Amino acid sequence: MKRTKTSKNWMHEHVDDFYVNEAQRLGYRSRAAFKLLQANEKYKFLKQGSRIVDLGSAPGSWSEVLSKLIGERGRIIALDILAMQNIKNVEFIQGDFREEAVLLQLERKLENEQLDLVISDMAPNISGIKVKDQLEIIYLNELALDFSLKWLKPNGHFLVKSFVGTDFEKFLGQVKRSYKKVTTFKPKASRDRSSEIFIYARDLVAH
Repeated sequence: MKRTKTSKNWMHEHVDDFYVNEAQRLGYRSRAAFKLLQANEKYKFLKQGSRIVDLGSAPGSWSEVLSKLIGERGRIIALDILAMQNIKNVEFIQGDFREEAVLLQLERKLENEQLDLVISDMAPNISGIKVKDQLEIIYLNELALDFSLKWLKPNGHFLVKSFVGTDFEKFLGQVKRSYKKVTTFKPKASRDRSSEIFIYARDLVAH
């Protein structure tokens, strides 16, 4: 099939991308590793010995960062609907987080242990229909938020990827009602044309 102008432009951008080249040089599975590294550089939430759940983990670049930075005393449970190759010190569950059975499997693995950090890089399959994609990622965001509220320690951290658009401000309001400290940021590793934005929150509001 003949490549379109759009696909040629994407390939050119990908080949020339600084973070793609850095990921290859440093052995990360994707450029997304730098989004987490830049978030941690800003907020310093990765600590030795942390208990962490990584939602939407495939292909595994965020889990690779976690494995390198929290040490062998920490614990990482990663989950994705797609398969993911093994990573040292990472327990992986393949399944759809939207399904009750998969959530229960994750919760059983936690064995009632509270978490220091919940991160979510979950996103829907992009259709190109902005309103549809936006609504779907907000739904995933809300599931991640609900999980964090149930399993995080009172001083725990929550990092979630979202898209700017319909219902984003409404979801941000939900996070602000649940956590004492909430900020949004766009890592340098996010492409300029991308509507993705990250929400960082810490310290649960007492109920």
